[in-house]
Amino acid sequence: MESDCLGSLPVPEDALYGIQTLRAIHNYHITGVRISHYPEFIKALAAIKKAAALANNRLGLLDDERTQAIAWACDQLLAGKHRAHFRVDVIQGGAGTSSNMNANEVIANLALERLGRPRGDYAHLHPNNHVNLSQSTNDVYPTAIRLALVFMGLNLHKAMGRLTRALEDRARCFADVIKIGRTQLQDAVPMTLGQEFHAWAIMVGEDRQRLVEALDLVREVNLGGTAIGTGINAPDDYPALAVKLLCEVSGQKMILAENLVEATQDAGAYVQFSGVLKRTAVKLSKICNDLRLLSSGPRCGLGEIKLPEMAPGSSIMPGKVNPVIPEVVNQIAFQVIGSDLTVTLAAEAGQLELNAMEPVLAHNLFGSLMLLKRGCLTLADKCISGIEADEARCRAFVEQSLGLATALVPHVGYESASHIARAALHKGVSVAEAAAEMLGWSAERLAEVLDPRQMLAPLPSPRPYSPDGEENSCGI
Repeated sequence: MESDCLGSLPVPEDALYGIQTLRAIHNYHITGVRISHYPEFIKALAAIKKAAALANNRLGLLDDERTQAIAWACDQLLAGKHRAHFRVDVIQGGAGTSSNMNANEVIANLALERLGRPRGDYAHLHPNNHVNLSQSTNDVYPTAIRLALVFMGLNLHKAMGRLTRALEDRARCFADVIKIGRTQLQDAVPMTLGQEFHAWAIMVGEDRQRLVEALDLVREVNLGGTAIGTGINAPDDYPALAVKLLCEVSGQKMILAENLVEATQDAGAYVQFSGVLKRTAVKLSKICNDLRLLSSGPRCGLGEIKLPEMAPGSSIMPGKVNPVIPEVVNQIAFQVIGSDLTVTLAAEAGQLELNAMEPVLAHNLFGSLMLLKRGCLTLADKCISGIEADEARCRAFVEQSLGLATALVPHVGYESASHIARAALHKGVSVAEAAAEMLGWSAERLAEVLDPRQMLAPLPSPRPYSPDGEENSCGI
């Protein structure tokens, strides 16, 4: 039996948590997702509690015996143990108090066992009086969110790097595969398939840098501000020391905010961070849209590339194989984009000295990071790295394209080139054939001007266009 200000409840004998966690378990049947679903968050809580215990010890507030026991318990959690005892739903009332108390109670009971005492012997080592000393949920919980975002953000950064390298590898493989570029789903001008993949690699690489910048913003924490940022019940030297020790325990650079009252209520960094995740999702979805278009077919679509065949695609159409990996990444992107709105609304909902909506904010940010990381790895390993080019089909499209007429503009002018392109379309012939008939050029000259390879890079300056010159007459 354990008691709190509301009464007493029986806590399971095998539980490391206590009565406040138990009340949260009873109160919040919301998502079915426990905070243990995000191991980086549990790791962040443990790092904060260890740093706090060490800081309190150095400031003479916590004796060596309790400090060592608490630090040992936190090390157990940092090693990934006992996560099954973190059972609070990720979406909860109380601005994260239930998550903080879940950590306090688990750490207290582990520490008690380390000291040879029974679980629940809080007279000797108490979840609030000792594990939560010099702290409040209002500085611990947001600091844990931010540290977890750093842990998870670095994992996403690594996954995006793998995707970037996979795209760059395909870009090198396809460097000499000439194809037709398209704008508004219409034929444009020639390019290489390698250029297409290289552009995607740059898109992902740019957002890796934006992610680093966003991570720098969430490294600023309000640890030591306690309830509203004024630092009540914490020594003056505690905030700086606790953050310094947190950096040592976590291995991450975290920064104490200049104004803890402001930092306790301001959720702007989360909005910025979420915006970067949305931007990344939008770009990944665009790339996957392109992959699905370019691989469409296999016989009645574009079919310029062949995606790895991952699974049979139909329960009724024999032999059909679908682009399932780009499809799943598209869906990840939709989820992340939707989560960004939730983060925005939660950040806006802060009132006075605290934002009580941080649980749903954290859940959506953590979920987006997890999905994007898995999406990048899945796309890189199960799709991009195995893509093949259909060079013959790419070449055939280029030869048929009306976009080749663009190369005639410097020689004959836009109007005449347009007439040639329209004639080729209406007569069902190539631009070269239409140009040969209308311009009377030699086959050699036409081959030189309409060579797709010459359209991939800047060319020597052509003879200047003159509306009245013989060179530009189409005989129309």
